[in-house]
Amino acid sequence: MWREIRPEEITDNVFRAIGKDWMLIGAGDEKRANAMTASWGGMGILWGKPVATVYLRPQRYTKGLVDAGEYFTLSFYEEQYRKTLNYMGTVSGADEDKIGGSGLTLEFFDEAPAFSESRLVLVCRKLYAQTLDEKGFFFQELVEKNYPQKDYHTMYIGEIVRAYVKDAQG
Repeated sequence: MWREIRPEEITDNVFRAIGKDWMLIGAGDEKRANAMTASWGGMGILWGKPVATVYLRPQRYTKGLVDAGEYFTLSFYEEQYRKTLNYMGTVSGADEDKIGGSGLTLEFFDEAPAFSESRLVLVCRKLYAQTLDEKGFFFQELVEKNYPQKDYHTMYIGEIVRAYVKDAQG
């Protein structure tokens, strides 16, 4: 069902996959796992490694799981899952069994949780985390628009250690 590929074999347009189609960021372990929808992030090369960058606000339940673990996943879906991705982005796993309510099937990809329904799963090992600082912004309107509550995202850079795609028969 799943086939491992090298990160450089990923054929998705990253701007579309993250910014338009969205992704789920998964973290945790078999005792406690969660995922949240995200539309901010990127992929590229840093420190000679294939990396993904994601941004989490301090109040997100998934952030605590990302902070606690060594790995997180990014998973990508077909358009038919848009309603599910919306649900995963608006309901907190701290308030209810979000995974159970999503209809998605939890699956562990090496060290971290993602879902059987995805078409692409990236397993990322945390390399760096830094909370965005207002002093670093060159344009105050970005702060005013995106951070009226001063709840700055933490940026996570993760090495893409494994990438999985669904086989055609999967």
